[in-house]
Amino acid sequence: MTLLFDTRYLFVRSLKKLFRNPILLFFSLFQPIIFLVLFTQLFHSLNLLPGFPPGVSYLEYASAGILLQNAFSSALQSGTSIVEDLNSGFLQKMLVTQVSRPAILLGRLTTDAFRVTVQSAIILCLAYVLGFRIQTGVLGLLLILFIVAFFGLAWSGISLALGLRTKSAETVFGIGAFLTFPLLFMSTALVPVGFMPTWMQSVSNVNPISYAVNAVRDLSLPNYFSWSAEVSALAFIAGIAVVTMGITLYLFKKVVS
Repeated sequence: MTLLFDTRYLFVRSLKKLFRNPILLFFSLFQPIIFLVLFTQLFHSLNLLPGFPPGVSYLEYASAGILLQNAFSSALQSGTSIVEDLNSGFLQKMLVTQVSRPAILLGRLTTDAFRVTVQSAIILCLAYVLGFRIQTGVLGLLLILFIVAFFGLAWSGISLALGLRTKSAETVFGIGAFLTFPLLFMSTALVPVGFMPTWMQSVSNVNPISYAVNAVRDLSLPNYFSWSAEVSALAFIAGIAVVTMGITLYLFKKVVS
């Protein structure tokens, strides 16, 4: 009960902190919205090329990738937040109280998952206005939000580990961007794998972003849904989460001790 109570308290605390500085929400949504509104319009004729999924507009194809782009961009804020708590002395103050140690991380992670879910819902609403539709209905929508939040949670582990290790918000953002943005463009987020050079296709086939994007896309496009693809994607994301959270817990224990 202590773990749940403390996690809830720190979750609410992080939400209040976020609402007091809504500019963070705006700028984390700014880039995905630009991609959604301008990028999909700029390349709207891409679906006319041979090899593009038949009967699918570029907006329908790229929306899944834009959702995942928002997830890992928002995940970078986890590391910067833990650095802020370290440098301000807030984390040290919590450590001298009776607060549950795992709740410190769980409160942060649940806040991040909630923020990514809300942002994803906003992006989907805007995409709906532009003509995007989810063919699997309400259940598909809920599963999409779950996959995106789960992916953001797994990616937060990288950001938190960097923050705990470097204790520098600039380093977290720099290394995080260096790791994530090349992976975005070497995935199926924005173009089909057949449009890539051979070496990039090899990277895309093992790229976690491709797995998550394909799962979201299969839920939104007609006649693409497959339970085996969804389960494979969730298992792959879970494997990443185990690794990233394991590293984060190890570094957090070092900070606590």
